[in-house]
Amino acid sequence: MAGAAPLHVSRGLERLPALCAAAGCQLPEGLQRFYFLRHGQTARNALRIFQSIDEPLNETGLAQAEQAAAWLAEELAGSTGVHIVCSDAPRALTTARMVARRLAHEERLHAGLRERHFGALIGTSSAHIDWDCAPEGGETLDQFVHRTLVALAEAVAHPAPVVVVAHGGTLHVLACALGVVLDAALLANATPLRFDRAGVGWAVTRLGSAAPAEAAPNLA
Repeated sequence: MAGAAPLHVSRGLERLPALCAAAGCQLPEGLQRFYFLRHGQTARNALRIFQSIDEPLNETGLAQAEQAAAWLAEELAGSTGVHIVCSDAPRALTTARMVARRLAHEERLHAGLRERHFGALIGTSSAHIDWDCAPEGGETLDQFVHRTLVALAEAVAHPAPVVVVAHGGTLHVLACALGVVLDAALLANATPLRFDRAGVGWAVTRLGSAAPAEAAPNLA
């Protein structure tokens, strides 16, 4: 993608391709297209702090979610039977409900789409996140990848078009499983993405106008 900022490489993601390959990503054979939306910004996103499941959107995040909903409504204008499947974390659910209102379709909750549980790290700085850590009381990277791939396969198994609303970690796993390269702009909060099957692989397109890309996206 010309002009896109390079992806800030978080530590600990080196094993992600092998984990995704081992777990497998069982997407429906006939699936040709689906959409993914990361939730809007939260206060702890902005401060780069590991957040709990109940962290809400901040004012910026609410505005971002509303704009993303408008872009998706434009993209899906005239579509019938849209399925919106979202994480049950409040920051994702609030984002999904804005999309649902625009599209006049109800959201469906899936707890398997939650962000990784970082256990004892919650409340501490995520500025130098190590995804391959094993936090006390939380999930390992292996556990998170397996849970996420199962949930994603179940989400996109609904009749198309499907919009998945989840988290930055979810997007990392999805992109790796599909062999898609992410840059900072694609990882930004509330950036609607369209995934299209391209031959034996997949391609990703950002919807709407270009978002300001961060050198280090607020992922957890």
